Amino acid sequence: MTQPIDINPSSSQSPELDMAYLQTLIRQQAERSPLYENAAIIGCGYVGMTLAEYWQQRGHVVTGTTTSDRRIPQLRAVTSRAVVAAGNDFDAMRSLVQDQDTVVVCVAPTGVQAVDAGVYSRTYIETAETLTRALSQSSRVKQLVYLSSCSVYGDRRGDWVDESTRPTFSEGRSRILQEAEDILLQATNDSYRTCILRLGGIYGPGRELVRMFAGLAGQTLPGKGDRVTNWIHLDDIVGAIEFARAHQLQGIYNLVDDGKLPLRQLVELVCDRYGLPNARWDVSRAASTRRSSLRVSNQKLKDAGFHFVHPQILA
Repeated sequence: MTQPIDINPSSSQSPELDMAYLQTLIRQQAERSPLYENAAIIGCGYVGMTLAEYWQQRGHVVTGTTTSDRRIPQLRAVTSRAVVAAGNDFDAMRSLVQDQDTVVVCVAPTGVQAVDAGVYSRTYIETAETLTRALSQSSRVKQLVYLSSCSVYGDRRGDWVDESTRPTFSEGRSRILQEAEDILLQATNDSYRTCILRLGGIYGPGRELVRMFAGLAGQTLPGKGDRVTNWIHLDDIVGAIEFARAHQLQGIYNLVDDGKLPLRQLVELVCDRYGLPNARWDVSRAASTRRSSLRVSNQKLKDAGFHFVHPQILA
């Protein structure tokens, strides 16, 4: 398994990591907040589990939640405490946040639930509303980090967007995501800071690009393949959450790499890398209009001092 950024200077480091940056981060951590904190992760799926393991190994006391009893043994292996709790359960959320310094929200519907508007609303909006009520009764939490999506920008036909760009809604799920963001940002007060991280498409261990695109190899695909894609590696998601905690970030930050590759180029790179036959494109057939095309800027996060471990997809 690929490891996220290791901020322990005594451990071995990949040559690509900037040691001066890591040492600065450690120093700023000590100045801004304790090196070891209580942290709660609401929704321990693909990202949450990796974040929990990362923080637990570095001395934090981590509480993780799941909505499935069956996942408790797996969650206990990477946390100090595993809890079955839904994000819209007020009593559970109030109990969860009481003794926490940092709270991270990584909720997401899965499978067929991801297309159900009711499930989507309960997962995001009701969790945001319930959590803000719970946080209003906690005086200890200093940092809230919420994982959202760049899909709130809608389809921009390949144009650039940044955090100042007004969201557009091509479909209901994007509107739900943005409403949840607004609920959390508007509820922020002087006792804690809220950081919204808008993610691109996630890849990493277990979600390798070859698994996603191998099915397209050798196929004839509709359109030109010119839809611009935005991606982010799991390592950089974990690193950005830690960066937000250490620096107590406030506001919205896009979390995507520097790639901005058109789909056609990405498929070609994957096929070339893994020795697969390349796809062909049929411009006489219209490509799906359900997928957005846009170039998402990550400059704001870079300006804050964040360094990407994987700035280029398939580098």
